[in-house]
Amino acid sequence: MLGKTPPMGWNSWNTFTWDINDELIRGIADKFITEGYRDAGYEYIVIDDCWSLKERDSHGKLVADPKKFPKGIKSLADYVHSKGLKLGIYSCTGTHTCAGHPGSLEHEFSDAAQFAEWEIDFLKYDYCFKPRNISGELLYKRMSLALKNCGRDILFSACNWGEDDVYNWAREAGAHMYRSTHDIRDNWESVKGLALSQLDKTAYTGSFCHNDMDMLVVGMHGASNDDFIGKKGGCTDTQYKTHFALWCMMGSPLMIGFDIRKDHQPTKHILLNRDLIAINQDPESRGAYRIKPEPNWFHSNDVFMLVKTLTNGDIALGFFNLSDADREVPLLFWDIGLPFASGISLSLYDCHQHKELGIFRERFAPKVPAHDCVVVRAKFSLDAGV
Repeated sequence: MLGKTPPMGWNSWNTFTWDINDELIRGIADKFITEGYRDAGYEYIVIDDCWSLKERDSHGKLVADPKKFPKGIKSLADYVHSKGLKLGIYSCTGTHTCAGHPGSLEHEFSDAAQFAEWEIDFLKYDYCFKPRNISGELLYKRMSLALKNCGRDILFSACNWGEDDVYNWAREAGAHMYRSTHDIRDNWESVKGLALSQLDKTAYTGSFCHNDMDMLVVGMHGASNDDFIGKKGGCTDTQYKTHFALWCMMGSPLMIGFDIRKDHQPTKHILLNRDLIAINQDPESRGAYRIKPEPNWFHSNDVFMLVKTLTNGDIALGFFNLSDADREVPLLFWDIGLPFASGISLSLYDCHQHKELGIFRERFAPKVPAHDCVVVRAKFSLDAGV
């Protein structure tokens, strides 16, 4: 079933923007296999904006740019499918896409049918150039109907940037994921700001409709060809580690944005972390809730804990220090509903070091460096003699 857990894959925009072509996408598909991304759960390869000509053909059909995709989109889909992967494509609610290519306004049903003919598996549906007097909510519902009646299962990614109170209607509109933020940028302040903006929205995600905090910038290190996203600097590997852990704990789709054809082992280590992916892909897809440390300790929102209930009775605990100084981040088990009198302890497993930490009762207080995190998986343990 589409969208039961947060979708995982790769999107072309953050690194390549308009500079996309058939060879690039085939190369990414190859690397999904050889570098272990498919085996880790990443399955969608999504072509973002700028894949088509600037005009439809005489029959009103979208036309793939023949210089970029000389073999056509169907041939590319066949190649991606031969690798056991799925192909995604991009369109827009408006008359044009954000880069000025034809949008799907008033072409929703014919475009959906065309995507189905090409055997597309995923549609990212953006929000540019929408007429002011038409409800965005209605336009997303219209495309949802078109996709559900096109004769093919196509995952619907509603990219409306958190506008129009989308939290209250994305699920009923039929979206499998919905963008709740403006565009991510390859810098720490952007990553931090997007995460903090969604901490009070954790109830608005779940199976079949996931809160999308935007694509990952993990591993980009300033390699975008676009100034807005970031052509220089980027984040540190520690900040990328925290970025990925936040997206996993908060149940966001995991759509890689860096060029996976490049060999950068720290990035692979982050993105292929099976313990964190298992938390993100937990079958119940429950949102995490936030616990703040005692107010006498910290007086900002930069230090907090996230708690995520998992299907088998375990809980995932994330200790996040987004501040600029090292911190001890104490969690009192009382605050997750576990009193001392229960006789219950927690057996903790570190999801980054991939090792057991031991059994803890009443409190766990890791020391977390600046911009870093600690994520543990906790099993309940009845104390001996109780």
